[in-house]
Amino acid sequence: MTTTSPTVDVPANDAVSGDSVTARLERARVASRALATANGDVKNAALEALAVGVVAASERVLAANTTDLENGRTAGLADGLLDRLRLDDSRIAGLASAVREIAALTDPIGQTLRGSKLPNGVKIDQVRVPFGVVGAIYEARPNVTIDIAALALKSGNAVALRGGTAAENTNRVLIAVIRDALTSVGLPADAVQTVDDFGRAGATELMQARGLVDVLVPRGSASLIQAVVTESRVPVIETGAGVVHIYLDETARTDWATEIVHNAKVQRPSVCNAVETVLVHRAAAERLLPSVLSRLAASGVTIHADEAVAGLYPDVVAATEDDWATEYMSLDIAVRVVDGLDDALDHIRRYSTGHTESIVTEDVAASERFLAEVDSAVVMVNASTRFTDGGEFGFGAEVGISTQKLHARGPMGVSELTSTKWIVRGTGQVRG
Repeated sequence: MTTTSPTVDVPANDAVSGDSVTARLERARVASRALATANGDVKNAALEALAVGVVAASERVLAANTTDLENGRTAGLADGLLDRLRLDDSRIAGLASAVREIAALTDPIGQTLRGSKLPNGVKIDQVRVPFGVVGAIYEARPNVTIDIAALALKSGNAVALRGGTAAENTNRVLIAVIRDALTSVGLPADAVQTVDDFGRAGATELMQARGLVDVLVPRGSASLIQAVVTESRVPVIETGAGVVHIYLDETARTDWATEIVHNAKVQRPSVCNAVETVLVHRAAAERLLPSVLSRLAASGVTIHADEAVAGLYPDVVAATEDDWATEYMSLDIAVRVVDGLDDALDHIRRYSTGHTESIVTEDVAASERFLAEVDSAVVMVNASTRFTDGGEFGFGAEVGISTQKLHARGPMGVSELTSTKWIVRGTGQVRG
């Protein structure tokens, strides 16, 4: 089988007479059967072809991305969304690397999760199987096109993608690369579909395609996610907005607090695992805040603070009630002094979106209580919230970060794109 780099001189979806969203989803459903039974070597060969192909097509990808960025600026797209939209040589190389990391993972399909043998000799096993067709609705994130397609391929699923108007030119090229990678190893191109050319009507049809799409994953703004959750007839795995907290406890080391908060806010402020609110123990505020806030300010961060913080560090903007519930996705941060761990936990319970929270402390009892009582998808001690990421967790990439509690929670990799079925093997037994 070949893993030569695919060309991109093809449309994202082959022209079909009477083509429609339903027709594409039906073709994806048929193609999903081939993916579900493909062996690991074939799937990995397709992933290698994809990794090679996306780099080989980089000039075309970047040209399309430049057009999308120009259109986004003209349309007044926010800086955070423009950052998510932007690709460069380094980010394309990162996509190829992530695809290869996914290929190196253990194939989840067919794994036995548990099993037993009845007294009469009937053998029962629960095994992993693909969902079938996975839908994704996202905005201004062309990297998601590659990430979700690669994770779906590894887990034996077909995908139907709605990547949004902001990235439509970039996604058109990327989807063509993905489809060519599939056909280069004998897998059906129809396993990857886009409904972008149908606009918002395509997104609506995707949300209503119960029976053709098995599960739908939204990624994007809180309003997009809520719209999908509210309007979809297809089962949804909800990925949530990231009102992310770091609590600096009384015993927090100044150097750790300064570096962790700075990294969590500044490294890439437009992503959902960036910290948005810092809570500081009153007894440590005078010691910690000058270092923490001056480091942030030196990086251009605007600090929205309560009166207690302003009394220690005057170069701030007065915080409002809205600030505590805001996912800025920009170089802004909310800072509040709290009376202690109980006060911090109360604040997090009230304002958290259930994504990621971290405590900086040298008090083991405080850290264990924080881990036990904070009800978020990821809870950390003495670490930057930027680690909540499928790549950092060893998944290669992620479909999204689930903030719900059913089926999957936290970063979603290949295993989270599977369901299970029960395999029963007998030798003529009947139930008495």
